[in-house]
Amino acid sequence: MALAIQRLAHGWAVQQQGWGSDEWLPVAQVPTQIHVDLLANKKIPDPFVDLNERAVQWIGEKTWIYRLEFVAPFASDSSMTSDLVFEGLDTFATVTFNGSQVLEADNMFTSYRVNVSQYIKPGENNCLEIVFDSALLRGRNLVKEHSHEHNFLVRQTEAGRVPVRKAQYNWGWDWGPILMTAGPWKPVFLEQYVNRVTDVWTQGVVSEDLKTYTGTIFTKIYGTISTDTKVQVSLELDGKIVLQDNAHVNDGTAKLPFTLTDPKLWYPLNYGPQTRYRLTARVITSGGEELDALSRLTGFRRTALIQEPDTYGKSFYFRVNNIDVFSGGSCWIPADSYLAQISAQRYYDWIKLMAEGNQVMIRIWGGGIYEDDALLDACDELGVLVWHDFQFACASYPAYDSYLHNFELEARQQVQRMRWRPAVIAWAGNNEDYQVQERYKLDYDFENKDPESWRKSTFPARYIYEHLLPKIILEEDPHSIYHPSSPWGGGKPTADPTVGDIHQWNLWHGALNKYQEVEQLGGRFVSEFGMESYPHLATTARMTTKPSQLYPGSMVLDFHNKGIGHERRMMTYVAENFRVRTDLASYTHLTQVVQAEAMRFSYKTWRRQWGAPGARRCGGVLVWQLNDCWPTMSWAVVDYYLVKKPAYYAMARALQPIDVGVARTYHDWTQTGYYIDENSKLCTGQVDQTLPARNGSSTFSVWAVSSSVNEVDAIVTIRFISVRTGTDVQPAIERRITVGANCTTDIVNDGPLAASIQGSEDEARPFDVDEYDPYVVHVRLTLDGSNTTITDTAWPDPIKFLDMADRGVSFEVSDEDGQVTVSAQRPVKAFVFEEVEGLSLSDNGFDLLPGEKKVVKVAGSLKPSQLRWTHIEASGPSLQIE
Repeated sequence: MALAIQRLAHGWAVQQQGWGSDEWLPVAQVPTQIHVDLLANKKIPDPFVDLNERAVQWIGEKTWIYRLEFVAPFASDSSMTSDLVFEGLDTFATVTFNGSQVLEADNMFTSYRVNVSQYIKPGENNCLEIVFDSALLRGRNLVKEHSHEHNFLVRQTEAGRVPVRKAQYNWGWDWGPILMTAGPWKPVFLEQYVNRVTDVWTQGVVSEDLKTYTGTIFTKIYGTISTDTKVQVSLELDGKIVLQDNAHVNDGTAKLPFTLTDPKLWYPLNYGPQTRYRLTARVITSGGEELDALSRLTGFRRTALIQEPDTYGKSFYFRVNNIDVFSGGSCWIPADSYLAQISAQRYYDWIKLMAEGNQVMIRIWGGGIYEDDALLDACDELGVLVWHDFQFACASYPAYDSYLHNFELEARQQVQRMRWRPAVIAWAGNNEDYQVQERYKLDYDFENKDPESWRKSTFPARYIYEHLLPKIILEEDPHSIYHPSSPWGGGKPTADPTVGDIHQWNLWHGALNKYQEVEQLGGRFVSEFGMESYPHLATTARMTTKPSQLYPGSMVLDFHNKGIGHERRMMTYVAENFRVRTDLASYTHLTQVVQAEAMRFSYKTWRRQWGAPGARRCGGVLVWQLNDCWPTMSWAVVDYYLVKKPAYYAMARALQPIDVGVARTYHDWTQTGYYIDENSKLCTGQVDQTLPARNGSSTFSVWAVSSSVNEVDAIVTIRFISVRTGTDVQPAIERRITVGANCTTDIVNDGPLAASIQGSEDEARPFDVDEYDPYVVHVRLTLDGSNTTITDTAWPDPIKFLDMADRGVSFEVSDEDGQVTVSAQRPVKAFVFEEVEGLSLSDNGFDLLPGEKKVVKVAGSLKPSQLRWTHIEASGPSLQIE
């Protein structure tokens, strides 16, 4: 009578309704989506290549039928129930089984279970058919149907997406294509049972002193439980049982209160071990037969979101096991336009890449999906905290009855699915929907606390974010952290930097601020910001079959970049900072360096604002975005093929457990107008670009920041190195310091910088650019008792003003040891090895300084001697190691 599962993965076929042919196309396997099957059967061109995305738009307007014939097993017991289980249907699906309609589905994010005991034919052929209507057309019809009660406003794509509970990015986004998928995108199976364990989880708290966990183990049972059947619950750690007992079942739920003394706690990456206990619930007969069991690896931790008044407004940072955690990491979009083809290994590789890059938090964005168990498993294992948006993004969503009912089932299922996971630390109600409220001036009175009145306003989704979701969280996972939106400031404007989280898009979007200005752009928690770049050359080449299209701004490459105004914005940042080169290899490198520099300035500057207890000015930084869903130019720091851009490494260095930073006085060098006061504006374009070179005009600062819970002694060395000659222009500074525990340690504040040109104090003396001898400020932090050396370099901006020819780069290469050592006679900016799929480098996109060697470990698809490289103003864009 044990539970039996028959996975319905193979033998499916698909057909377009009204195709005019009896042809059924074979389906390789389920899970699947229609584009995957049409591609496999060579019915469409690859939408990821050339301009082919436009040639497949018809798919989203059609109805598709998936069919499977299979032999059902005989039930081992006449009392067994037979269920068809659909873990995910995309999206409007009518299911018939042996000619009878058994399900009408309308939510991509909801799993469905249907009792088909009365229809099943044991030992015979059974026919399962799923008809998927066009979500594109259904969405447009829903807008018309409900237009009398809601104004479907959007900031991205079309209004038809708003009433549909489907991944919103399928309608296209500013980084991805329009690919309206359909199909059984998650597993389908037949399940036969007398009773089954549907859920097991713990609910409780770790004591303030971290010495006990007090809670209850809940087990959900479905089916008939006879008097001779028991539910046995156990907790194991490292193979040893630490708790085992029987629980009484009442109305389908078994509860076992327990207390765990000296629990081994789960910690985020770099803060402690990721200890997990195996939690198991078994249904066992008196004769010892196991009818069903469910086992999970769970973890115990004490968490809080700290929002307290302070000097800067109100704090916003996470605390885990009494440790304040600086949440440096990334925002995540779906890893593919075809979700069904993302393997568990690919998910693991993505999270492993984050962990190797010292990223402690991933924010699952609200316009994609509730992420796969494989991704969440990896986060649990590797210690990456999960901030998960509910699936709403950049729109004004409705709150009519049928929509709320549909969504509530979705939300409860998803919270239940994740509530036992130690990595899932916070939920947010949506992505940027309160910015839509602000943009369109929709009704919002923070002091109005009547939820029913919100439903009647022009911003009815407030009912979901501020009433329904808090209620669901309280009932399903009462110890979870909930934040109504991202961004959200508790009734204040979403751009208010003194409270809540902010999305800082005046870098790239908005005012196009320089990345050197990020100190003025931060907030209490920066949950989005970003900078676009090209991927590496090998990835760009995979976007087109036409070699003639491999140049910046070609029709194909511009088509793949969905960012609004990307041509002007990208070139603005390149031209402001570097000498422009327009061949593809050079331009790719320049855009990547711009992105890496934006990451360096942002993460180092805002992490410096981590400060100390009671003065946590910035509690976290999450770049938009970690990944891509197709090959493109975007804000991703790692491309679709998991090829890392230099920006990834800049983040990894800035987020290492102990980091050092150096900054120079920022002088604006571009000839732009600026306000003198509210009545007048200077627009003459007169900017003194020689100011940074003059005596007494600039200073520098050096600091260290640590995530360690212990103080560390170290030696800091500061050098001033000529860009032209590579020699030290003044004596180095060396100090012994103590890096404070889990805080920022200021080492030098407003240290004076000497002039970079003789006679600079004489303003009447002409400035001779040939006499200009700029220098970098290089800092090295050496930790006591280890070989760990941490460095940072502040360059005189902009780099385009510097003579960077002939850097004297040399290599020591060992294919046998899998490493290459790089050195230079003069300062090198942004040394980059070209990367390809399958290549693994320990570091990339770094600066080189005279007297120091950089050792890079190389593994994967290339040997060290096969690497190609370049740097700013190198003699070529793709040079071979010699």
